[in-house]
Amino acid sequence: MVLQPKPMKPEETVDYNVKVCWHAIARMYNLQAAKFGITTSIGFVLLNIHPQEGTPATKIAPKMGLEARSLTRILKSMEEDGLIYKAGDSVDKRSVRIFLTEKGLEKKELARQTVRTFNLKVREQIPENDLAVFFKVINQINVLIDSKKIYK
Repeated sequence: MVLQPKPMKPEETVDYNVKVCWHAIARMYNLQAAKFGITTSIGFVLLNIHPQEGTPATKIAPKMGLEARSLTRILKSMEEDGLIYKAGDSVDKRSVRIFLTEKGLEKKELARQTVRTFNLKVREQIPENDLAVFFKVINQINVLIDSKKIYK
């Protein structure tokens, strides 16, 4: 006789809780970003561009878990808004680097402060040992997903 797993309520599943939490964080970040005239996605891109050296365009999407197509649209919008500019890489002529304008640097600092404040507030409310367990579990889930062992 094969035992069937007990049906789970959505709130008892890992993916539901991760998704609900991420959506709450995204809503909170979007409200803050809107105050500065940007979006959460733009804020994350800004945070992933080196302030002095720029960043190769090909390195940004993987850092954010985005497809290159999605990043291309965001970068186009950011360039039109005067947050970034593109320049050829001085070492690898085939590569394009993304640089921040003065306006981009200002918005990056606002995004950095927003993320920092959120993390400080969380750390004030949640004990360090609980956060350590959280980070350990999240990393284990990512390793499991990356290993592709879930649906083999």
